Amino acid sequence: MEWQDEGIVLGARRHGEANVILELMTAAHGRHLGLVRGGRSPRLQPVLQPGNGVCVVWRARIEEHLGHYAVEATAMRAARFIDSPLALHGLGTLTALLRLMPERDPHPGLYEALSVLMEHLDDPAVAPALIVRFELAVLAELGFGLDLSCCAATGGTQELVYVSPKSGRAVSRAAGEPYRDRLLPLPSFLRQGGLVDTIGADDVLAGFRLTGLFLSRHVYEPRGLAEPDARRRLVELVARGGAPGQGGSVRSGARREA
Repeated sequence: MEWQDEGIVLGARRHGEANVILELMTAAHGRHLGLVRGGRSPRLQPVLQPGNGVCVVWRARIEEHLGHYAVEATAMRAARFIDSPLALHGLGTLTALLRLMPERDPHPGLYEALSVLMEHLDDPAVAPALIVRFELAVLAELGFGLDLSCCAATGGTQELVYVSPKSGRAVSRAAGEPYRDRLLPLPSFLRQGGLVDTIGADDVLAGFRLTGLFLSRHVYEPRGLAEPDARRRLVELVARGGAPGQGGSVRSGARREA
C-alpha cells in the first residue's frame, strides 16, 4: 500500500530512541498516523512540529498497519506561532477538535478550513472568529450541525439575531423577542453573508458560548470529556482583550471562510 498526500502536523510522540509516531490532518486521508524513522533527528525535529505543513508518502504492507511516513516540509509555521499565545491556544483547540474525528476518515472540508486558519492563526483580527466557524464545521461533520440559514418559527431569512438552545436553529428578531431571555445571541459574523467588515470582541465571545454549548451537550458530555484546556485559555484570552484587537472592534482581514 502506498499513497501521497499533503498534511498539517497535529502532533508527534516518541517511539523508541530515534523514531516518532506522527499525527497529521491530511487532505484526502483524514486524521492519519504513521511512523517516521529518524524523526528525532536534528533534521526532522523542526519539520515535525504542530502547525507545519508537509508533503508525505505513506507506505504499509496492508492498509490496517500503522505504516511509515516519508516527510518533506512545505510550510514551516511553528517558529512563527511559538511567540503567539493566541496561535498556541488556537492550535491546541483545533487539534483537540480534530481528534474527535475518527482516524482515517476523510474530511476534505475541514482540511481546507484548517489550511486557511493556519495562515491566520496568529492574527488577532480574524483567528478567533475563524475558530468559531471551525467549531461549527466540526459539529456539522459529527452530525450535530446548527441551522442558521432561516428562522425556525417563520422560515424567513431577515434579521436573524437569535439561536434556539434546544434546536440549534436561528430565530428572527420579531419571532424571538418574547423569548429573548431564553435564546442565545447569533453573532453577526455567523449570519448569512460571511464575515462582516468589523467584528466586536463581544460578538466573538458570543460565538464561543454558542459553539461551546452544543459541543458540551452533543460531544464532550456524551463521551465523558471535559472542555479542552486550550479552548478555555483561548476564550479567556479573548475575554481579557488579548484577541481580537485590544478589546474593541477589529477588522475582518480574511474574506475566505473556514
